[in-house]
Amino acid sequence: MPGAGAPPSERGSETDEQARALDPAALVSVLESMVAFVPHNRALGMKFVALDGTRLTVALPYDPKLVGNPVTRVLHGGAITALMDATCGLSVYLKLREPIPVATLDLRIDYLRPATPDQTVHARAECFKLTRNVAFVRCEAFHPDAEADLVAVANGTFIRTPGRPADSVRRGR
Repeated sequence: MPGAGAPPSERGSETDEQARALDPAALVSVLESMVAFVPHNRALGMKFVALDGTRLTVALPYDPKLVGNPVTRVLHGGAITALMDATCGLSVYLKLREPIPVATLDLRIDYLRPATPDQTVHARAECFKLTRNVAFVRCEAFHPDAEADLVAVANGTFIRTPGRPADSVRRGR
């Protein structure tokens, strides 16, 4: 097995094993805190929902202030984009060995249908590949009562910024 200097993708499934070794309640508490840590996530009302292996789900409750068109009452695409971006980023943190800052390099979203008015939207993401500098993520947005009828799908890449303290990211350095 490659040594510690090899990219994470070549080190095997040690990260997944470490995540499974954590107390599940403690891991859920950490993920809930991470969702709430970002002011934009809090302002939109995002909440951690579930962890299933290496896939996690975050909810965006329906809120009239997030509606894009008052006639149709459909959530604005920007709110769904923010949900998917946040969920993808959180999935990268789940895959990493340590909490280091990450930034979205690219997020390709295909909207498949409008979200249903008055309903919460969930996003489920999984970081499926982690290299020395870049993480690759898949995500899908859906209503919890109709998971197969997707609202949107996304593929994203995130850059890892090791050595840069998380504090400097919050202060905009």
